[in-house]
Amino acid sequence: GEILVCRTTDPGWASYFFVAGGVVIDVGGPISHGAIVARELGIPCVINTRNGTRRLHTGDRIRVDGTTGTVTLV
Repeated sequence: GEILVCRTTDPGWASYFFVAGGVVIDVGGPISHGAIVARELGIPCVINTRNGTRRLHTGDRIRVDGTTGTVTLV
């Protein structure tokens, strides 16, 4: 259920996606590595937030909606 929040990803990050409940990535687009891996694994991903790593902190409870592209603090 933990959400991976990061600036960007590369193929070396793939193993983290298997245990993540969702992904929030600062930089990228719909065909970037993070978006493709999340889609293949069926986990929600919001990409190109630009400032997710600055606004979200360890322990924050968030909702990630990959369909609408929104990240909400709950």
